[in-house]
Amino acid sequence: MSFMGSSIRVKDKHKETEEARPLRDMRLANPVSITIWAIIIVAVSAVAALMANRRMPDLWILAFLCAGLLVAFYFLFALKIAQQWEKAIVLRLGKFHRLAGPGLFWILPTVDNVPSWIDHRVMVAPFNVERTLTKDTVPVSIDAVLFWIVWDAEKAALEVGDYEAAIAWAAQTALRDIIGRMMLSDILVGREMMDEELQHIIDERTTPWGITVQSVEIRDIIIPEELEDAMSRQAQPERERQARVILGESEKQIAESFLEAGRTYEDHPTALHLRAMNMLFEGLKERGAMLIVPSSAVDTMNLGGLAGLAAYTDNVLPRDLRAEDRGEQSPEM
Repeated sequence: MSFMGSSIRVKDKHKETEEARPLRDMRLANPVSITIWAIIIVAVSAVAALMANRRMPDLWILAFLCAGLLVAFYFLFALKIAQQWEKAIVLRLGKFHRLAGPGLFWILPTVDNVPSWIDHRVMVAPFNVERTLTKDTVPVSIDAVLFWIVWDAEKAALEVGDYEAAIAWAAQTALRDIIGRMMLSDILVGREMMDEELQHIIDERTTPWGITVQSVEIRDIIIPEELEDAMSRQAQPERERQARVILGESEKQIAESFLEAGRTYEDHPTALHLRAMNMLFEGLKERGAMLIVPSSAVDTMNLGGLAGLAAYTDNVLPRDLRAEDRGEQSPEM
């Protein structure tokens, strides 16, 4: 159902393009030819009026008017202008005659015809496919952008009826073919590979038309919401496992750092005592803090004396200071 809807939208789009193309390609006149035509008409009218004032024969005046009108309309329809990025296809009596442009060029009215104007700029063509089955039967929708350019205007005009529509259909067909040959996991992680393969396939199809595909870029890949939720639940345990592995590696690095520090303290006891004093200071600098120290550390690093000194400093001295403020004597030690 969605495939038919996508096809109908593409058909409608190209139908509108085909309807607008004749109006765009006709270009019966341009500002330069219209200006020259107007000047000739005014000049012929003025001369005809002058001839009538001099009472010249009416047949001569009529002949002059007809000749002037023919020259005016010749300039109107024979003078063409192609833009800098365009090439005009000139047919003479129905056969290809030449490529004209850019700039001014002339044709023979009623003999020559300019059926199409080929744009040589880089063109952008967005296209998409909806709910196309992958190799593992998962429906996916993909949006992509195609960048292409016409390098041979003659082939683009004569070898294919509507090269813009042909490129769009070729891109859609190639994308559906690639999706059907790939697994969903390969599609999700292999966008660059899909871009290159799409460019290669589409370029092979469009080269006989004088068109080169410069690049193809996949913009979005849409999968069913149910499958997206299932993939998210499946990926969560893997993310937790990776988090635990990272935590274990961190613990290992910390243990190695402690081992290296222990070797350093073993050779330098003074450094170990200084570190113990720093740890004790950090633990007791907050009033009311309690520090638990192993008994072995108290014996080996002389933390007992340090802890007593810290306790005396923290409790007794402030009480003595408060007693002095009240005029009392501090208890004897």
